[in-house]
Amino acid sequence: MSVLLEFTMSPLDKGASVGEYVSRSIDIIDRSGVPYRLGPMGTVLEGDWDEVFGVVKKCYERMAEDCERISVSIKVDAREGKNGRIVSKIESIENHLGRKLR
Repeated sequence: MSVLLEFTMSPLDKGASVGEYVSRSIDIIDRSGVPYRLGPMGTVLEGDWDEVFGVVKKCYERMAEDCERISVSIKVDAREGKNGRIVSKIESIENHLGRKLR
């Protein structure tokens, strides 16, 4: 089963600017080897269920080391037999539109 998992995670007790804390999660994601796509409001991971949730858990554990309150939102799309959907979902829309998107 291939999973696309989109999540956001940020501390609620560190003020308005939390880039320092979020960047630690991005480092964990990047080093994990899991395919991902970084967005301005969240990150999409692709892999099997245990793999992608394992990465989210590592991000949470790292943030919890010095953050007392953490907000996490997770959205999952699980599908049998399909891989490479981080790219193919966008390509499908571009094919329907007949042009590349930004």
